[in-house]
Amino acid sequence: MKLDHIGIAVDDLNAAIHHYETVLKIPCDKREIVESEYVETAFFNVGEKDISSLPLGFIAPKVELLGATSPDSPIQKFLNKRGEGIHHLAFEVEDLEGEISRLKAKGYTFLSEIPKFGADQKRIIFLHPKEHHGVLIELCQSV
Repeated sequence: MKLDHIGIAVDDLNAAIHHYETVLKIPCDKREIVESEYVETAFFNVGEKDISSLPLGFIAPKVELLGATSPDSPIQKFLNKRGEGIHHLAFEVEDLEGEISRLKAKGYTFLSEIPKFGADQKRIIFLHPKEHHGVLIELCQSV
């Protein structure tokens, strides 16, 4: 299990992209709308730029900005309740179903019963933040 990205909820995605491009001194790598979640994402690769010398399977961490595309979006509900800020930590796993089974056997609660497709060509599922010191944890697996 490796850190894949840190998700940050923002009120204005375009303004946030400009801000992070200025602060990080790197361009936004990719924008993507995830219709099922009513969210638009923007990714910044903040890890190693030249991964040719890194071990196979290395995951370069990213920052993911999350902007709501609907008032019914989970991100908009988060923003209404907590304001802008860190929304979740995402960890890449090799076997998503295996990790779900392992964690359910230990009594952990997920926000959904089955994984769904998220941004960045990944299958995702979230662990309930109340069981993780208030932190929403996403498990993801590349498709």
